[in-house]
Amino acid sequence: MGKSVIITGAAGFIGWKTCERFLSGGYRVVGIDNMNDYYDVRLKKYRAEKLQERDDFTFFQKDIENLEDMDEIFRKEKYDAVINLAARAGVRYSLENPHVYLSTNTMGTLNILQLMIKYDIRKLVLASTSSLYAGQKMPFTEDLAVNTPISPYAATKKAAESLVYSYHYLYGIDASIVRYFTVYGPCGRPDMSIFRFIKWIDEQSPIELFGDGSQSRDFTYVDDIAEGTFRAVKRLGYEIINLGGGKNPVSMNYIISLIEKRLGKKAVISKRPFHKADMMSTWADIGKAERLLVWKPKTGVEEGLEKTIDWYLENKSWLVDINL
Repeated sequence: MGKSVIITGAAGFIGWKTCERFLSGGYRVVGIDNMNDYYDVRLKKYRAEKLQERDDFTFFQKDIENLEDMDEIFRKEKYDAVINLAARAGVRYSLENPHVYLSTNTMGTLNILQLMIKYDIRKLVLASTSSLYAGQKMPFTEDLAVNTPISPYAATKKAAESLVYSYHYLYGIDASIVRYFTVYGPCGRPDMSIFRFIKWIDEQSPIELFGDGSQSRDFTYVDDIAEGTFRAVKRLGYEIINLGGGKNPVSMNYIISLIEKRLGKKAVISKRPFHKADMMSTWADIGKAERLLVWKPKTGVEEGLEKTIDWYLENKSWLVDINL
């Protein structure tokens, strides 16, 4: 029998692509997702249906917060690793609903760790975030203290990381924590700026731009993120690894100009105050990923954005009704 993994958050944006990468790598994948309505569920159903076309993929609509349901899945067979991508994401929404962020991002991770010990699963890959680096010097390196989270989202991911370290120390769990930097691509989250900007510019609706557009991000294409996550399943002991674009961060104004050029339409911009919980810039030092995972991103922002817009145009007939 070949190797099998559990991937939580399987119908999510990154989870979907990570499932595909493990399937193409010869793994049998058991995908878990609660299909919550944080954003339009039609996107999650689209991704889940694509994965369920594969015979080597099994899907469970369950929640990592429910220990009993998770136990039922974990005891079904012997798994080689757990890839925990299930999380409540979004900085601003975490200010409105901090309790659900704590219960999913932290308590959900604790449930998974407890079940890994119970069923002797020795490898964990945990998705974390560049949001932890608020206030630190760029480019961000993994050895920074990251003790100043400026949103409940970041705080709950920091708590999850801390739990993982304690279980590594106490029980020998081999853990790779991958900190993602502004992931984008086809069928992305509609609460993220790139999805919104493409749709709004195409429809000639006003863009909600927080700040003057000079804020910048280390945009990373989703296929590159999935590849880095796949490579992180190797035995490393305990490591925190940045997965980012690796080049100078790109401003929102530049992103808008690329979308305008590809669509042949001019953005209508409605400026809003810069949000206190947002970061002005993110920029990953990816030297560690290069050394440990032999990983570098392959898709630049211009190419990645073109692929994202092409997917949007191909699926525009049903995306027109997606709630932003």
